[in-house]
Amino acid sequence: GYRVSLQGNFFGRNHTYVTFPEYNPRKHIKLDPPLNIQSNATASKCQIWWSVWNVPWYLAEILQYELQYKEYSMSWEVALNKTLPSSLPQVEIEATELRSGIAYAARVRCKVSENEKSYHSQWSEWSQTTVFQRADVPKVSENILNTKTIQFLFIPLSFGTLLYLFWNCKLSSRYFFFLTSGQKASPALTFPRQLLSFSHSIVCTMGISR
Repeated sequence: GYRVSLQGNFFGRNHTYVTFPEYNPRKHIKLDPPLNIQSNATASKCQIWWSVWNVPWYLAEILQYELQYKEYSMSWEVALNKTLPSSLPQVEIEATELRSGIAYAARVRCKVSENEKSYHSQWSEWSQTTVFQRADVPKVSENILNTKTIQFLFIPLSFGTLLYLFWNCKLSSRYFFFLTSGQKASPALTFPRQLLSFSHSIVCTMGISR
């Protein structure tokens, strides 16, 4: 350790005052604020990252960060604070913590972790701010939903109609052989015409739904 003293001349006499009889620099650390804070916001989360400068490698591994963020128009006095559990210079904020359509400002500061016994420091000054806004989730067009709904309903209905026509033709064909030549044509003979007409309606409907 070091002995820190203050010397002065009072009334023509030199005086020495011991300020710190045992001063250990590693117990009195104040780091520079983080630099280059940046952010990237999506519809699900916001990523914030930064860098530190003039920090020895053995301290960079035991740093502790605190994030502070707020709505851009609000005061820092009402900002939310988060002490980060990791020494990595990055953090993620879930979209559920952010209001849609609102701009936010964030900043960060650092110090040596409180769990570290060999060093002790106070918080650095706050970094510069980064501004971000949560991206809105794109809404699916109602026209797209209606088109898909029609297509999903159209397939089983078409299949059921075909089965009905086929079954009707099968029943009608049983009576065809018992009809005389002077009677009207059997419904069985009209089935191909019905099927062609129905197929044409399917093509037209699919074209409209697209």
